[in-house]
Amino acid sequence: MINRSGVSSERLFNAVVYALAAIIILLVLYPLLFVVSASVSDPARVLDGGVWLLPKGLTLEAYTNIFHNNEVWIGYRNTIVYTASGTVINIIMTTLAAYPLSRPDLPGRKMLMLLITLTMFFSGGLIPTYLLVKDLGMVDTIWALVVPGAISTYNLIVMRTYFQSSIPWEIQEAGHIDGCSNWRLLVNIILPLSKPILAVMVLFYAVGHWNSFFNALIYMRDESHYPLQLVLREILMISQSAAVDGNVGLEDKILLAESIKYTIIIVSSLPVWIMYPFAQRHFVTGVMIGSIKG
Repeated sequence: MINRSGVSSERLFNAVVYALAAIIILLVLYPLLFVVSASVSDPARVLDGGVWLLPKGLTLEAYTNIFHNNEVWIGYRNTIVYTASGTVINIIMTTLAAYPLSRPDLPGRKMLMLLITLTMFFSGGLIPTYLLVKDLGMVDTIWALVVPGAISTYNLIVMRTYFQSSIPWEIQEAGHIDGCSNWRLLVNIILPLSKPILAVMVLFYAVGHWNSFFNALIYMRDESHYPLQLVLREILMISQSAAVDGNVGLEDKILLAESIKYTIIIVSSLPVWIMYPFAQRHFVTGVMIGSIKG
């Protein structure tokens, strides 16, 4: 016999969940849609509030101005190099640190984890870090952007927890019995079983490198070494200052600066949007397994 009141309650609960999910999706998607529409709309229509969802007065002038700038392509090249090399270093270093800390036969691992965790709350500070990077001769080089942040403490903890909770210790013991060295065990057994967490780490680190501009602002002197975010920042500042300076074509400059502002958001975010679907398959699984257990 079916309890109709129970079925009704379940349907009501599902309806509420779907309604809340729809509201959240709209809240997340609307800003993205607005930015895309504003970047290809007539900036005058954007400023007077005429654009709220769909483009009005379609124009690609801002995109033309940005992509005809050779510095943008140099910035793209630099950012791709920094992101790819930095992510590789991050994954290697984080894996080499997380795997030993996940093993119960490592002496003093709890004390080591305590010391590592303390770095999440206490650091040397910006000036000591800059002086160290300068003394190591890394200023104005790629190493200033990829070496100081080679390991994220949070990502290290997540990966270590994944190794502990998702890969049985018995499998590792069996590998040792069969004659596996620690290196062979890591490469042939642990890493093939860790694709979800590796995908999550690649996504976290790659997005961090792609969006980073503060370290480049501090350590980079040569403009040919600027990453994309710093190049776009310079373009935005120049366009806005040009709109303020001088009276000739002032209105056109202000409108172009407004359009460039939205276009820069699209140009800098598009590669991340393209990359995410390829890692999304493992993203939720890796984050949940690596963070709520252990």
